[in-house]
Amino acid sequence: MALKKSEIEAFRKRLIEMKKQLGFSLKAVSDDVKTSEESKGYSQHQADEGTDDFGQRISIEVSTKEQGMIRQIDRALEKMDEGTYGVCDLSGEEIPIKRLDAVPYATMTVAAQEKFEKGLL
Repeated sequence: MALKKSEIEAFRKRLIEMKKQLGFSLKAVSDDVKTSEESKGYSQHQADEGTDDFGQRISIEVSTKEQGMIRQIDRALEKMDEGTYGVCDLSGEEIPIKRLDAVPYATMTVAAQEKFEKGLL
């Protein structure tokens, strides 16, 4: 059953809010990485520097995942504009509302997502 306009608008609001929150998080990570780079000094112990580098790598990895989520959110918003939100990009089947409630930026059914991740599509 196709989504109602009111449902799509509710999802749009959620997606825009999610994107906004991810943007804040990415900015915080970026600022943190820049600050830790600037604060490195010659008096710092090597073990402390190693810990800082590890923390920085974790922050960068997290921000990469957040950037991926932003791309997925942008795609879901694009699908809303196209009138195809709630329809799987790969199979053309409707994405169940329960999946969209859990992952509003989903652009594939669970089955299609699994095949895609396994490289079968």
